[in-house]
Amino acid sequence: MASHLSPRGILTDVPIAATRRESRWKRWLPRVLAGLALLSLALMGWWGIRRAMRPAVPLATAAQEEQAKRVRILRDRWGVAHVFGETDADTAFGLAYSNAEDDWPLIELILIATRGELARKLLSEEAVVNDYFVQLLDVAGQTERHYESRLAPETRVMLEGYAQGLNYYAALHPSEVDSRFLPFSGRDVAAGFAHKLPLMSKVDRALKAIKGDTPLSVGDQVQWAARGPEDTAGSNAHAVAPSRTADGVTFLNVNSHQPWEGPVSWHEVHLVSGEGWNMTGGLFPGSPVVLHGHNQHLGWAHTFNRPDQVDVYRLTTDSEHPGKYLLDGSWRDLQRRRGAVRVDLGLFEWTWELDLLESDHGLVIETDHGHYAVRFAGQDGRFLGAVEQWYRMNKATSLEEWREAMRLQAIPLFHTVYADRENIHYVYNALLPERKDDDRSIDWLAVLPGDRSDLIWDDGRYLAYDELPSVTNPPAGWLQNCNSTPWRTTSGEGNPDREQFSWAWGISTRMSNRAVRSHEMFGADESITREEFLRYKFDRAYSRKGPIWPEALKPVLDTFEPVTDHESQALELLRGWDGECDEASTAAALAILTYRPAWAALNLHQKGVVPDPLISFREAVAFLVEHHGRVDVPLGEVQRLRRGDVDLPLGGGPDVLNAAHGYEDDAGHIVGVAGDSYVLVVEFGDDGPRSWAVQPYGNVNRPESPHFADQAPLFVNRELRQSLRTEEQIRAELEADYHPGQEPSP
Repeated sequence: MASHLSPRGILTDVPIAATRRESRWKRWLPRVLAGLALLSLALMGWWGIRRAMRPAVPLATAAQEEQAKRVRILRDRWGVAHVFGETDADTAFGLAYSNAEDDWPLIELILIATRGELARKLLSEEAVVNDYFVQLLDVAGQTERHYESRLAPETRVMLEGYAQGLNYYAALHPSEVDSRFLPFSGRDVAAGFAHKLPLMSKVDRALKAIKGDTPLSVGDQVQWAARGPEDTAGSNAHAVAPSRTADGVTFLNVNSHQPWEGPVSWHEVHLVSGEGWNMTGGLFPGSPVVLHGHNQHLGWAHTFNRPDQVDVYRLTTDSEHPGKYLLDGSWRDLQRRRGAVRVDLGLFEWTWELDLLESDHGLVIETDHGHYAVRFAGQDGRFLGAVEQWYRMNKATSLEEWREAMRLQAIPLFHTVYADRENIHYVYNALLPERKDDDRSIDWLAVLPGDRSDLIWDDGRYLAYDELPSVTNPPAGWLQNCNSTPWRTTSGEGNPDREQFSWAWGISTRMSNRAVRSHEMFGADESITREEFLRYKFDRAYSRKGPIWPEALKPVLDTFEPVTDHESQALELLRGWDGECDEASTAAALAILTYRPAWAALNLHQKGVVPDPLISFREAVAFLVEHHGRVDVPLGEVQRLRRGDVDLPLGGGPDVLNAAHGYEDDAGHIVGVAGDSYVLVVEFGDDGPRSWAVQPYGNVNRPESPHFADQAPLFVNRELRQSLRTEEQIRAELEADYHPGQEPSP
């Protein structure tokens, strides 16, 4: 390369042309950077302008101010809100306000998601999917059509009271809220039930299977994706009659296994009104009523069941009949309606127009590999009435009043265990469609042919509540459900007769470990004390008759061939394991890590095939050795409860009565996220009910609150605190007393 003289007379090997280009770039670079800076400022300015253009948060109204004066919120030393109102609507107003104090951001997101506007608030794939789901199910249309017909006037007044409590909180805390979505109404609150319950029925899993890349043919199994055998992931409920207790009282265990955070995590409340509402229990954020717990007369607990409530059909379509499908030999029009999903991209909003289809079967999903229809129990709009049903259950004063509420059948699933001073009762609560069951060749868990009308069951015709599998006051004096078959609810006589119920409903015959252990303990003890009842509820053992041994551990013990010293040591450790999951157990972590993959596949439907337990065992050994340097690690060192600065050893495991579920972190721990959640134990005696409870974290979902994790030490030690029911009890442990809108005063 020739040398050139630079402008400064210095010899250089840089060509003159390159020097000129560099000179031009140096001249233009500041201009480009300045332009980008100006563009960024403009974009930020436009973003700021868009935010500034949002509507103002509606001011508090005179009616809200007056309603707030009719409400008192008493907070006990655990932060639990005891809400007292003159009317039910006033109490709902105070409940909403106290809920918002504890967790406004989550409640706001839930209500926005219910409207199908989550993608305007959060830009994510999950938000777009949620909004599409809301449009597909026509939640807004269902609410508009059924709000007045399915909900009694007093229920609508109560719902409006709850909505106004949220609006009042928003008016007084404008910096916390997104004004674009205000105000909320009673319809918004009720619509939450039409939004959540189809998800609990696993309609979303059917849609996910259909929307996948793999075509589904008639006869293909979609059980793992849509629904299937009993989901034994969690929840316990027990009731013991006076005939089987040492003190002649009735015991009830309310013990759902929910996530410890998020939209379906439990929040404890106590609601009292001058119209007879006096309910202690748990609810999800945004719920205006207690979902399970007890009042001054009775109580109940829900656990998940998995009846077959969703059917998938492959429709027959072709290019010669656009917009049509074949049914019973004739072509019919697909019904169309319009929908839209709005997405906030920061600088502007974009609307995605939807063309939504329906057939005689129900919802229709158009994919690259064909058209599919989805039919699910309750698609007639009855889910909106679930709030009516739970509200009536909250205020029932007897078993018959409570049953009358249950006969609404707007809650589409959940085993339910009931107790009062004199009665115990179990029902396999479910909307069970009257399917064609005279042909055993029909596989209702597979993709069905969409061209046969005899496979389209009548939406609205379900097995009546009084005909569902149930047990009332069995001779043995006790009953349970731990996500298990209804055919073994109690011991001895009194169980439902399996032969009386159609195979087409997919009612499970599976027994969870928790159900087996319940029979081994409650069924063997004819005089149960309070201490024994609590010990049984917090049991941490795997029964040799339960599923963990045949599904995971016995194959390892029988056939595993160790190739390292650690594997040999682990095998001997497992051979000597007593099945207990206490924090000090040096074999429990190994067993749980071995069982977790099989448990997830069988019970959470995460995989189509159960993993080889021999591989799971080898991976469990490797996990412990890599992170802890040995295999005999106490469970409490491996399994942890964490919340903010709290980090505690955690006992229990998947499918034990004191259940714990978690994820494996990078440091070699199982971090708890679900399992035993809100635990409530109730005793019905001659002087009325008494109860004791605990939460895994605390009752307030704000990190700065002293109640963010204050119950965690109790929870890991399996200790309960008394639920306070009278104003005298509450004031003895009072933290604050105030009207909504006032600063809480000690």
